[in-house]
Amino acid sequence: MRFVRFERDGRVAEGVLSDGLVAAGGRSFALDSVRLLAPVMPSKIVCVGRNYRDHVAEMSADLPVEPVLFFKPPSAVLEPGGSIVLPPQSTRVDYEGELGVVIGRRCKNVSRDEALAVVRGYTIVNDVTARDLQRSDVQWARAKGFDTFAPVGPCVADDVDASGLRLRTFVNGEVRQDATTALLIFDVPRLIEYISAAFTLEAGDVIATGTPSGVGQLHPGDEVRVEIEDIGALVNRVVAA
Repeated sequence: MRFVRFERDGRVAEGVLSDGLVAAGGRSFALDSVRLLAPVMPSKIVCVGRNYRDHVAEMSADLPVEPVLFFKPPSAVLEPGGSIVLPPQSTRVDYEGELGVVIGRRCKNVSRDEALAVVRGYTIVNDVTARDLQRSDVQWARAKGFDTFAPVGPCVADDVDASGLRLRTFVNGEVRQDATTALLIFDVPRLIEYISAAFTLEAGDVIATGTPSGVGQLHPGDEVRVEIEDIGALVNRVVAA
């Protein structure tokens, strides 16, 4: 199923999306009659850097021996259709389309063999990044954590095999990224095992699994669309602060 959060008539609810309709509380609403929200409200977004070989190469970085982790704060979360705001502190803001793993229950020290049992489903994340600040700052918190720098959605899909999904990112209709999650250096079970060994994961937390090659700059007026098969499309526009 495709689980969503939405707002209608000033009220926020959860529902199931199917064939252009959102079912909730025994009623159905046309998708275009509701405002989709981020499908989860994570206590944290755990992001994985340098998890596709081609992206490592385009960044002129070394292949990681273990997953490279960083966080995005909950305040960075942006709903489908919301506007990515380019902050005045940065002169280079990039898109990064990624598969998101949504945690289904509180967990710690999860083994690789048990990892998929703690997954509620999968979503789409755009790991928006102030690239110039990422390069100049000692760590990545500011570059990755501005408000609106974590678009998430449009849904959480619970019946997806994440081992070989096609991921594409479009800017103004032009394909910029085209890859498959089969190319992840560290797959989903390995990431859950590694991350949960370090800290507790809460229900609703999101793991952003990394981006393939093809990252590039966003400009005011752009429309960025990240598609992952069997999940859907996450679309956002870009505006100046």
